[in-house]
Parts: sequence; C-alpha cells; structure tokens
Amino acid sequence: QVQLVESGGGLVQAGGSLRLSCAASGRTFSSYAMGWFRQAPGKEREFVSAINWIGGSTSYADSVKGRFTISRDNAKNTVYLQMNSLKTEDTAVYHCTARPLVQSTRPQDYPYWGQGTQVTVSS
Repeated sequence: QVQLVESGGGLVQAGGSLRLSCAASGRTFSSYAMGWFRQAPGKEREFVSAINWIGGSTSYADSVKGRFTISRDNAKNTVYLQMNSLKTEDTAVYHCTARPLVQSTRPQDYPYWGQGTQVTVSS
C-alpha cells in the first residue's frame, strides 16, 4: 500500500509564498514519478507540476510556470512544491500523486493520491 501525505497548505495573501510537502511511504520510490494536481470548487482537477524520481526532469502547467518549483529529496521520499507570487486563482485543494516510471499530466495516469491540502489565497 502506498501512502502520500501532504502538508504546508494554508491561507496567504496574494503575492505571498507557500511550500507544500508530500511524504511518501509504503514502497520504494526510486522508480516513481511524483505530481501535484489541484482542484478548485466547481472545477475539474488540474495538473500543476510533476517530476521524475530519477533524473529529476520536471514539467509545469502554463498557469504556474515561472512561479512554482517542484523538487524532491530522494533520501526522505519527499516531494516539495514551492509556490511564489501566489494569485487568488491558485486557491484550491492541492493533491500529491505518484505513478511508476515517467510523469504524466493526466490525473487518470496516477494510481496513488494523497488526501490533499487546502491553499487559500486572499486578495
């Protein structure tokens, strides 16, 4: 069984920063890609960013490119999402995800999901 636990969400003013963390356990994640998706009320789940566990190749949604940075600490089985210059439209529940091998931008490609952490950006 795979467990993903997110932390670091909260309330921040527009222009501020937050760092989300996702701690993975239950398997050896040396060959897994990790991703972040978000879902705002009344909207579909949206790809945010992903990183290959090996090699560190990353990808970002256009809406967050240049503001968000994904990184990972293999020794701690933890993935981070540094979010800068936050906007009100970034308000959503952010989910950490995992899938074998290479990353994907499609939520249906990820079999493992965390419960999510709320990020609220006020104007």
